Formats: sequence, C-alpha cells, structure tokens
Amino acid sequence: MAKKKSKQPKFSNDVRIENRRARFEYSVVDTLEAGIELSGCEVKSLRLGTASLVDTYATPRGEQLFLRGMHIKPYEQGNYENTDPIRERRLLLHRKEISRLIGLVSQKGYTLVPLRIYFNDRGWAKVKLGVCQGKKAHDKRETIKQRDMERELRREMKVR
Repeated sequence: MAKKKSKQPKFSNDVRIENRRARFEYSVVDTLEAGIELSGCEVKSLRLGTASLVDTYATPRGEQLFLRGMHIKPYEQGNYENTDPIRERRLLLHRKEISRLIGLVSQKGYTLVPLRIYFNDRGWAKVKLGVCQGKKAHDKRETIKQRDMERELRREMKVR
C-alpha cells in the first residue's frame, strides 16, 4: 500500500528580517503589506536571511514606490545574475494604495519605513510597511523607561 504524502507547505515561513530600530526611532501610525520585485538570486539570498533593513525607507517616484537603502547580500552560488546589493527595489501595490501612501508621505513628518520582510504561505516575499512619524528625544526616553519597567516586572513574576 502506497504512503500518502503529508500536506506540508512548500516553503518555510521562518525567515524574517526585522527592523527593530524602526519601532524605537518612529511611532507607527499605520501598517500595510506590499510585495517586492526581486531577482532570482535575491530571493535565494533572502531565504538564507542575509539582508539588512538598517536605514531603509520607501520613496515615491512618479506613480510607483521604491525601497531604498535595503542591503541584500549577493548569493554565494549566483553568477552574472547577482545584482547590486543596495539597488532600489520596486514595491508592488495597487494604484489606490500607492496614491493614498503618496498623499500621506507628502504631509510633513510622515515617512514609509519597512518594518519586516517575510515570505507568505505562497512563498512570495512581502514587506510590512509602516507609515511612521519620527519620535522626539523625550518620547524615546519614555519608551526606554517603559521597556525597563516591563523587564523588571517580568523578573519579579519569574522569581515568585
């Protein structure tokens, strides 16, 4: 009797590249999911988790949005298809979403910051974008104080 194949997903969803600094530097007003246009070697490199979102932001150009400053390490087994590691990458969104985001970004103080890159259930690379507003120094101090208080509370609960 033949064995039945298990229904496991083709792709693993455990690859996540996070921009942890963004939550400290900015207050996130709104979030949305966008696709990202990548070459084949870039996708393979992302699956290995070799990307960085430090100093990355999204900017409008014409009727499209582009991700600037994201570094994807060149794929080791790649050949001539390896691209520039810090090139601009186009974000894939619907026109209504793009026009709404361009309207928000045109307001003073708002910027589009990628918070996370991950692979969805279908195996496509997605970017979680945040419409963010920069924090002032006193807001950052408040965040640090709150984080320290939560850490102390967790320690107390663990001891008891």
